[in-house]
Amino acid sequence: MLNFLLTWLVTAIALLITAYIVPGFEFDNWTTAAIAAIILGLVNAIVRPIFVLLTFPLTILSLGLFLLIINALMLWLVGFLVPGFVVASFLSALIGSIVLAIATTILSQLIRN
Repeated sequence: MLNFLLTWLVTAIALLITAYIVPGFEFDNWTTAAIAAIILGLVNAIVRPIFVLLTFPLTILSLGLFLLIINALMLWLVGFLVPGFVVASFLSALIGSIVLAIATTILSQLIRN
């Protein structure tokens, strides 16, 4: 249970960091970021595997780079689903997904140590 709460908190903080860095990626407040972190986890657990399976040939042809597009689409979907969370364009979602991955990795390593 503690691991789940830490993961959720790290994701919410990483989303806020991403919103600070990436233009077109905005939150109304901390609560919206916390809700977006939960919805992002659900979307990554339910919708993302379906997308990965359906686009497997493209992923192979692009040597895995198409997974960046899938991550951006999932982030864009969360922006559509969560009121108060704005992802202005696909480019914002793409850059945001990269920054989010980096921020989450760094925060996870800091907490682990």
